[in-house]
Amino acid sequence: MLRSIMFGLGFCCVLLVSRGLAAETESPDAAPETLMCEPGKLLLSDTFAAGPAKAWRAAKGKWVAVDGATQGTELQEDMHGAVVRTNVPARNMVIAYSFKLDGAKATTLSVNDAKGHNSRVIINANGFSVRKDDHDHAGPDKAELLQAVKTKIAPGVWHTLTVEINGPEFLARLDGKQIGYGSHAAIDVDKTNLGLTVTGESVAFKNFRVWDATPKSDWSSTKAKVIGAAGK
Repeated sequence: MLRSIMFGLGFCCVLLVSRGLAAETESPDAAPETLMCEPGKLLLSDTFAAGPAKAWRAAKGKWVAVDGATQGTELQEDMHGAVVRTNVPARNMVIAYSFKLDGAKATTLSVNDAKGHNSRVIINANGFSVRKDDHDHAGPDKAELLQAVKTKIAPGVWHTLTVEINGPEFLARLDGKQIGYGSHAAIDVDKTNLGLTVTGESVAFKNFRVWDATPKSDWSSTKAKVIGAAGK
C-alpha cells in the first residue's frame, strides 16, 4: 500500500514537472489574449535572450544581451535614437512583447510599409500613445495622434504590450488593461517591417512575437465596449 502511494506521488510529481516544462517551452509562442483580432500563423518569434536574432538589423544605437533579454541604448554620437528592425510582411497582425524602461526617455514600436513609417506606439514613463505616421516626411501626409493614454509606467519593471492591426484599425493594450485605439485609412496597407526604438538611456526587450491576424467574429458587437474602455 505504501509502495503504491509513493509510486502515485512520484508519478504526480513527474507529471506536474513535465507539464511545467511543457508550459515553459510553449509559453513564448502562446498567442496573447486579444480583443479585435484572432491570431493566426506565427510569423516571427524571438525571445531576445541572446540579443537580436539574425532576422533583425540594428540601424542605430547599441543592442546587447543583458540578463536574458536584449537592451537597446541610444548612442550620443549617432544623433538619433537606437533602432532595430526586422522584415515581417503582413497586412493585419497581432504583435506582443515585453519591455522594461531602464532610464530611457521613450521607446516606440514602429510599423512600416513600402513607403516608410506607417503607424506606431510611443511609450514613456507617463503613458503611451498610438498614432498614424507620416512616411518619413517624404510626402504631404502628416503624423496624426489617434489616442494618448495617461498611465504611470514603472521603470525597472517588466510590462507587456499587445498591438492589434485590422484594416484601418489600430489597437494597443498595456499589461492587458489600458487601451489605446484609433482608425485611419492610411494604416490599411500591406506592412513590410517592424522596428523598436529607444530614445535616451536603456530599454530591455524580450519575447517579441508576431502573428498574422483576422478580425474576431464578435468584433462588431464588442467594438463599442472596447472603444468605451479606451475612453473614446
